[in-house]
Amino acid sequence: MPDFDSSLLSVENLDRSSPELWPEPIPGVSGFSHYHSADPFKSLLDEKLTSKEDLDLLRYLSHLNRYEFVIELKKLYDLCYQLGLDESKEMTRGKYLNILETSK
Repeated sequence: MPDFDSSLLSVENLDRSSPELWPEPIPGVSGFSHYHSADPFKSLLDEKLTSKEDLDLLRYLSHLNRYEFVIELKKLYDLCYQLGLDESKEMTRGKYLNILETSK
């Protein structure tokens, strides 16, 4: 196995002196790309419609590790499933009581 690792070793010097490898940036492009690669949440945080509760939730979720985040997603999934069951019960109840009858 040491022979394989040594065969992967590269002694090339990739410095800026080679214009084919590292061309100079086009003037203005780096500023343009920096402007458009800004924080994706910045527009969300700048919105006037974002409430304090939304920001607190965003801050809370951003500090979770992967396992804790999956647990939060599972809770949300369970809540949505329960909401679907409740809605199904109410729709069935409305059907039996003829509340949702369409007029002909």
